[in-house]
Amino acid sequence: MSSYRKFAYVYDELMEDMPYPDWLRFARQAWDKHGSMPKSVVELGCGTGSITIPLVNSGFEVTGIDLSADMLSVARRKMESTPQGSRLYREGSIRWVQQDMREWEIPEQVDAVISFCDCFSYLLEERDVTAAFAQTYKGLKPGGIFLFDVHHPNTMIRYDEEQPFVWDDRSVSYIWTCELDAPRCEIEHHLSIFAKEEQSDLYRRFEETHVQRAYDPEWMKTELVKAGFRDVKCYADFEWVEAGDDAQRLFYVAVK
Repeated sequence: MSSYRKFAYVYDELMEDMPYPDWLRFARQAWDKHGSMPKSVVELGCGTGSITIPLVNSGFEVTGIDLSADMLSVARRKMESTPQGSRLYREGSIRWVQQDMREWEIPEQVDAVISFCDCFSYLLEERDVTAAFAQTYKGLKPGGIFLFDVHHPNTMIRYDEEQPFVWDDRSVSYIWTCELDAPRCEIEHHLSIFAKEEQSDLYRRFEETHVQRAYDPEWMKTELVKAGFRDVKCYADFEWVEAGDDAQRLFYVAVK
C-alpha cells in the first residue's frame, strides 16, 4: 500500500496508452442504464487524475481520493494546467483527499462511487475488500451506483507466464518482473525504472514493488450483497456481457 512514490512522477508517461476513454464510457453507460446520471462522484484510487479531471471538466462534482500524496500532487498540477484549471471548471468542481479506500469518508453522501484501473486489486486481504465495500455503501446516497474493476484471477496467472515485460523510451524505461503466489492468487510486481533527468543525458534508476491480489468473482458479488448492495452485476472487459473465465478485467456494478 506504500507504492506510487517516485513512480507517480513518471506514471502518466508510462501509462499513456491506458484506456481512460473506455473507463469514462463505461461509467456513463452504467449511469444511463440505471437512469441516474449523478451530480456528485467519488473516485477511489484517483491516481494522477486521468479519469477525475475529464469528469470535472464535464460538469461533475468530484472528490478524488488516493492513498498516495505524490499521485495527488501530480493530479493537482495537471488540473491546474488545464484550460479550466484556474476557474470553476465549467459547472464541475474538484476536491482532492488523501485517504485509505478502506476507511474513506467525506462529510456528505454522494450519487456515485467509481474505482477503476484495478485499484481494488491492491487490497490484499478479504477483510480489506469488505471494509472498502462497507465504507462505500455508507458513503452513497440511496439509489447511488458503485462501479469498480479488478483483475480476473486468470490475469494474474497470465502476467506470471508472460513476464518479464520491458519498455524502452527516450525519457523513461523499465524492466518489470513478477512473482506469483498461486494459492492466494497474489502477484508481486518488481519494477526497475530508469528516468532521464531534466537537461541531462543521465538516467536515474529507482525501484518499485507493487502487490495485487485477485478474488473469486462469486465471492466478490456475495460480499457486495452482504454489504447491502442490490442489483449486483459483473461484466467483462468494458463490455456489457456477463464475465466468464476468459475475461481479463472484471467490472462490477452495484446499487445501494
